[in-house]
Amino acid sequence: MARSLKKGPFIDPKLMGKITALRASGEKKVIKTWARRSIIPPEFVSYTIAVHNGNKFIPVYVTENMVGHKLGEFAPTRTFRKHGAVGKEEDKKKRTETVTTVASAPAAGAAPAAGAAPAAGGGTTKT
Repeated sequence: MARSLKKGPFIDPKLMGKITALRASGEKKVIKTWARRSIIPPEFVSYTIAVHNGNKFIPVYVTENMVGHKLGEFAPTRTFRKHGAVGKEEDKKKRTETVTTVASAPAAGAAPAAGAAPAAGGGTTKT
């Protein structure tokens, strides 16, 4: 549900005070804040605000397109780990097949088992 127009937009007073102090001094430094719920007013444009995402501070450079949105919209709290890629199951099958064939194959220098037939090809020949 949207906020009542009668109340007006919420802007954290402490954050607004920091921005007005920066405007008066003419500095352009990063401001750290936990106020993700603050709506971005036009006064924030061209300032960098480090918004906390629950783990670390994400620097957000405020542009004109961001006015009216909330600061938290630009600092995601969850990381997207990618969905399964197309053909990933085939790769998994190939990996398990190679592991099973390598595991079931005899070692390279192992002697043949007792009573085993000689290898095809008749043995060693010089060319």
